[in-house]
Amino acid sequence: MTAAHDLSWDPGTRLRVLLIEDDDGDALLVEEMLADTSVEYSLERVETLSAALGGPLTADCVVLDLQLPDAMGLSGLTKLGQHAPGVAVVVLTGQHDQATGVAAVAAGAQDYLVKDQVDGPLLVKALRFARERKRAEQVEQQFLQQQLLARENARLERGLLPSPLLRDPHLDLASRYRPGRNGSLLGGDFYDAIELADGAVHMMIGDVCGHGPDEAALGVALRIAWRSLVMAGLPMADVLSMVERVLVHERIEPLFATVCMVVIAPDRRSLRLSLAGHLPPLLLTPGDGHLLTGRSLGVPLGIVDGAKWDAVEVPLEPGWSLLLYTDGVFEGRVGAGSERLGHERMAALVLDIKRETGMHGRDLLDELIARAERLNSGPLDDDVALALLSHDHGDPADER
Repeated sequence: MTAAHDLSWDPGTRLRVLLIEDDDGDALLVEEMLADTSVEYSLERVETLSAALGGPLTADCVVLDLQLPDAMGLSGLTKLGQHAPGVAVVVLTGQHDQATGVAAVAAGAQDYLVKDQVDGPLLVKALRFARERKRAEQVEQQFLQQQLLARENARLERGLLPSPLLRDPHLDLASRYRPGRNGSLLGGDFYDAIELADGAVHMMIGDVCGHGPDEAALGVALRIAWRSLVMAGLPMADVLSMVERVLVHERIEPLFATVCMVVIAPDRRSLRLSLAGHLPPLLLTPGDGHLLTGRSLGVPLGIVDGAKWDAVEVPLEPGWSLLLYTDGVFEGRVGAGSERLGHERMAALVLDIKRETGMHGRDLLDELIARAERLNSGPLDDDVALALLSHDHGDPADER
């Protein structure tokens, strides 16, 4: 059943054909037409649809008679498409049944042939075109799916990465969000910053454990809940408690979240810090900087019922910057081994960049990510969220 190779066909490619035909005469006709061509092919024949659906289909193209003992009309095409959606199908019809052939194409077949109006070259052409049409359809479907996924991710990212509400011209908020190595999987990293009418600036960063749309959707819910509660004027401790209630009610599975929350005083000379299982921020000053360690991390949201989070006050020097971050930036490896960068060495890396280059704002964050990726010998596996709030030497009261 194999003829000489056709140079117009892709070299090394055999056209695998499955014929579903109960009539011996029509089956012999199809076999002879293929044998008269110079196309390399393999042909398998079954007499019923149930025989074809008894196992996986490996054919490139199925030639399907629409009048089978166990499937009449388009029912056979429907069942075949459900069983093997990736296989191209060419239907065979009689002279009096061309309308059914057209309907079959509308229902998913790639082409139709009238039995007494087909020869070998036309049959091969139909089989080739059917296979390529099927491939094109699959590529288009994959492209559409990717577009839908990209739009869904974009909507989630807009919820995770807001437009901060800051009015003080002496404050600058630089932020960076970088998806991990697999950009199709969103994480639950989120952050926000709001300046209230009294001049106090509330800022937070958080991380829902895990990756994917469920975690991202939960992160969006937590960020919006936090913003709403802050704007409503709730005390700092009550905000975290209420955000935890939202987490418990909205999560689909037992997820938890870590949160770092700060409130900058209206005079910009102090801040109050609360940590819910999140590592402390990095405080940068004109001459140096340090992690705000020694503060209780507290428990993450969603772990212990009725947990409380204490706030500690930290003095601020003029010209300060405050870096809030999630673990993606410091969980990258250092070298080829299993050693991780860690948040302390990440802080030292930020100070080195600042001393060596004088960078600040977005440039500083970009350089931090670049150096972490060089140490990791490639893109970081986890999502990276960074938020750097900087204050110049002016008096915010002068601008309000």
